[in-house]
Amino acid sequence: MFRLRLTTVVEAPLTVAFDVARTLGRPWGTPLEEIVSVRPYRHVHAVGPGSGWRWLTHSRRFSATGAGTRVDEQVDWETGVPGLLGELHDRVVLRRRVLRAMRAHLDAYAAAAERRALDVVQVVGAAIVDDGRVLVAQRSGGPFDGMWEFPGGKVEPGESDLAALVRECAEELGVTIVPRSFVGEVLLDGVVGGGAPGSSTLRVWWATLDGGQPVAHEHAQLRWVRADELEGLDWIPADRPLLPAVRVLLRAG
Repeated sequence: MFRLRLTTVVEAPLTVAFDVARTLGRPWGTPLEEIVSVRPYRHVHAVGPGSGWRWLTHSRRFSATGAGTRVDEQVDWETGVPGLLGELHDRVVLRRRVLRAMRAHLDAYAAAAERRALDVVQVVGAAIVDDGRVLVAQRSGGPFDGMWEFPGGKVEPGESDLAALVRECAEELGVTIVPRSFVGEVLLDGVVGGGAPGSSTLRVWWATLDGGQPVAHEHAQLRWVRADELEGLDWIPADRPLLPAVRVLLRAG
């Protein structure tokens, strides 16, 4: 069996990176059958006997980073030629063919995902930490009235995630923040900003205050809470999956 691993980072949310990868398919002459699909985190395709190999499996894993979605590709195959001759065939022919096809495919894929991301409304949030506590905000009105969230909001067209985060915190809280590191990304199942259902995600960063004291301009109230108080709040569904990462962040500080 032979194996090739490649990694690329695309400037797109998890959902877009996953959907564009499925749409573009794989760079092989023979169609592959989908074996596993867990949107937006993983999918695996495979093919039986074909031109130059006995079998081939192509898997992708998608993970969130501050720079975008990291895509880890793994291609496993077995040559159709047995023994030492098969090993030679792999090194001279198949490995070069697979690597060349994958590199060209990944360039086209990254460009397509970045273009598609421009049409998706993104949501960003800030876990603002000070003295071992994180700032949380209580919704006022709407379907999640009275529930708690990390402050933030939608990214405007042409705006970067971090620029949107700084702007939203200034508008909602009257403060200047400094984003420090990426916390995590959560799939949003519904429609955001009139976009397609399930295409947007929430991306949250750890941040610190750089000026001003938070004031609830758009929320019912604000509260500073410690790690052991997080679970006691009634969180909106999008933010709850990020609580373990925020808890680790607070205890590490």
